[in-house]
Amino acid sequence: MLLTLTYTGQNTTDLGYLLYKNPYRPQVFNLNHGKAYVFYPEASHERTTAALLLDIDPIDLARGKVGTSGGGLFDYVNDRPYVSSSFLSTAIAKVFGTAMTGRADTHQALSDSPLNLAATVTMLPCRGEQEKLKTVFEPLGYDVTYETFVSDENFPNWGNSKYVTLTLSGRVRLRDLLKHLYVLIPVFDRHKHYWVGADEVEKLLRMGADWLPNHPEKTYITGRYLSRRRLLVNMAFERLSAANVLDGEVIADEPDELEELEEPEATEEAIAQSKIEEQKEPDKKMNLNTQRLGSVVAALKSCGAQRVIDLGCGEGNLLFLLIKERQITQIAGVDVSHAALERANKKLKLEQAGDALRDRVTLFQGSLTYKDARFAGYDAACVIEVIEHLDMSRLAAFERVLFEFARPPVVVLTTPNLEYNEKYETLDALSLRHSDHRFEYTRAEFREWASDVAKKHGYAVQFSEIGDLDAKLGAPTQMGVFTLCE
Repeated sequence: MLLTLTYTGQNTTDLGYLLYKNPYRPQVFNLNHGKAYVFYPEASHERTTAALLLDIDPIDLARGKVGTSGGGLFDYVNDRPYVSSSFLSTAIAKVFGTAMTGRADTHQALSDSPLNLAATVTMLPCRGEQEKLKTVFEPLGYDVTYETFVSDENFPNWGNSKYVTLTLSGRVRLRDLLKHLYVLIPVFDRHKHYWVGADEVEKLLRMGADWLPNHPEKTYITGRYLSRRRLLVNMAFERLSAANVLDGEVIADEPDELEELEEPEATEEAIAQSKIEEQKEPDKKMNLNTQRLGSVVAALKSCGAQRVIDLGCGEGNLLFLLIKERQITQIAGVDVSHAALERANKKLKLEQAGDALRDRVTLFQGSLTYKDARFAGYDAACVIEVIEHLDMSRLAAFERVLFEFARPPVVVLTTPNLEYNEKYETLDALSLRHSDHRFEYTRAEFREWASDVAKKHGYAVQFSEIGDLDAKLGAPTQMGVFTLCE
C-alpha cells in the first residue's frame, strides 16, 4: 500500500516539520498488522514528496491476529495486503497523528495555511464507482484524476480492474487532507479489517466535523463508512442534524436514500452482534456510559495502542471492554479504592481466568496525585470521569504525575460538561452532577485547561463531545485526546 503527499511551492522541505518526519532520514513504524515506512522520494526547494509505504504480512492476517472477512479461503486469497484499504487509513492515524491535529510548533503559521498539495493513493478499491471519486472529493476542494487498468492484458474481454490509482490536488491545509483521506479511504473499501460498531460513529463525526454535515454525498459517505448498518447510520444522521442546527441549517431526513442501505457482508462477529441488537427495543437509545466507553475504545483503536492503563478504573467497566479487543495486549487498572478493585476483579473473573488473561490484565492500588513508576511504559492512558473527583488544589499534581512523569504517547480523558446539567430535572445550571464531584468544567473551561496542559507538556489535544447534543448546551460528556508531539 502506497500513499504519497507532494508539496509544491517554496521551501517545500518544510513539509517535514508539518509531518514530524525528517526528509533525510527514513523511518519505520511497527503496526499490529505489519510495518509502515516513511521516506521522501524527492526533496527540493520547489517540490517535496513524502511516501507512506505499508507492508502487510498476509500470513499474519490468515492467522487471525487482526481479523478478516469471514474465514475459509478468503483468509489466504484476498487483496488485503496489496490495496489501499482500511489498513492504510489506520496507518495514517498512527504515523501522521500529530500532523492531523494541525500542531507544528515553530511552523504553526505554515500548518494553518492552505498549501499546494497533492496526494496519490495507489490501487484504491473502487468497484464500478469511479464517478463517486469526483462527487466525494471535488466538494472538498480537490481536482480529481484517476488511472484505471485492465484486469489482465492477456484477456481484454475481462474489462477494467476494480482498482484505481487516485490523485487529489488542491490548495488545502495538510491536516484537512489527512483527515479526508483517513475517513474516505475506508468509504471505498468494502472489506474493513475492523469491527464497525458505535465507536466508529464517534470517529466519523469527530474527523468529519468541519465538512461532513454539509457534504452533498453525506448519505453515501456515512452509509459506506459505517458498512451500511442502519442503526449506526441513523445514529450518525441524528448527530449530523444537530451539527447543522448549530450552524443555522437543518438537513433533511433523506428517507429515500436511507431506505436503500444494505446490511454488511456477514461475518461471525457481525452475526453475533446483530442478534444482540435485534433483542433491543428499536428506538431505545444507547445510554451515556455506553457511548462514552465506546468513544474511548474507538480512540484507543485509532491510535494503535497495545498497552493501556486505566487510571481511576473503578469497578472495571472500561477494562471489561478492553479485554475483548485483540489489539490490546496489556491492560492495567488503577484505583485508590481497594473495594473498587475487588469489584473489578470480580467483574473480569480473573480468579477463574486462565493464565493468558491473568498475564494480560493487572490491577493495583494507587493515587493519581503521587508519582508512581508503575504508571509508565504504556502506549495510552485513560482517565475516564476522574478529574472532577479531585480537589482543584490537587489537579496540578495530577497533571505532573500523568503528563510529566508517566508521559504516555496518548491520553484519553473525559469529564462532564457543566453547561448540560440544566437538562436534568433534578439539577440547575450551577449544580454538580454527583455529590462527590469537586468541580465540573464548562466546555470553554475544559478546552482552556486541556490546551494549557498540552502546551506545557508537549502534547497536542483534540476535543469531541459524547451523548445527545443540545444546540445551546452541547453534549453531557466532553473528551480530550492528547497526543505526545514527536
